[in-house]
Amino acid sequence: MIDASTLNFLRDLSGHNERDWFNSHKKTYEAARENILEFTSKLISGIASFDNTVPADLSPRDCVMRIYRDIRFSNDKTPFKTNFGIAISSNGKNFKGPGYYVNIQPSRCFIAGGSWFPEADELKAIRQEIDYNGSELRAILAEPGFQKVFGELDREAVLKTTPKGYAADHEDIGLLKLKSFTASAEIADNAITKSGAVSTISSRLEKIYPLMVFLRNAIS
Repeated sequence: MIDASTLNFLRDLSGHNERDWFNSHKKTYEAARENILEFTSKLISGIASFDNTVPADLSPRDCVMRIYRDIRFSNDKTPFKTNFGIAISSNGKNFKGPGYYVNIQPSRCFIAGGSWFPEADELKAIRQEIDYNGSELRAILAEPGFQKVFGELDREAVLKTTPKGYAADHEDIGLLKLKSFTASAEIADNAITKSGAVSTISSRLEKIYPLMVFLRNAIS
């Protein structure tokens, strides 16, 4: 589980996002990061139990994202992220294709999975798979377990017009117009800090596994 002290650190960091404060609270950060690494290690095992593309011995250090922001090309010059991001795939956080993601942040914890803004060649392949096997994807999205946890695919990025090569009256035009193929669900802070949190999150992420298989088959 995530310690309440880890969320408290992130909450304090959000109000003091500056290097001097961070450096004076470095030990608190290190304790929070160790908690995240321990949590990630158990989460990897949970995911590996239903997804054999994720190695059970994957290092959590390869999955937890850095807290330091790259501010070189950003108007926001705050030096630190105010969340811990955990990205899990066969290659940890450095993956091409679909993967799992867990966001740890006070009042903004969530889980997600799928292909987030795939590159042009992958996007083309996914749309082609939907064109050929749209009924399969619709069945995955209609499955009660998926519906209960995620509801539907995220719609943060949708084309205003139809994608090139597809008719406006295509039966799956709503799916074909997506530019990102992910599903996400919020997790309450008091759920992430309970014993059994890893089991709860793993079981919820398992509901997205069929979508992961569909996306992997599309780009393979």
